[in-house]
Amino acid sequence: MSEKSAPEIIYRDGQPVAVIVDIKEYREMLERLEDNEDLVALDEMRKARLSFRALEDFLEEYSPDV
Repeated sequence: MSEKSAPEIIYRDGQPVAVIVDIKEYREMLERLEDNEDLVALDEMRKARLSFRALEDFLEEYSPDV
């Protein structure tokens, strides 16, 4: 198991302005962020009222070329 390196903080004029992290850790953070965004979207969908329509109506609007 590999050891995670500590993030490096870049300072400008005594203020933190950037952080350097291991690429694997960065990708893991992006994945967790995307997962969280998906959960928020799913929660919003569950709160929305469901609506149904006839299959014929859907097929009239459906365009498989898109």
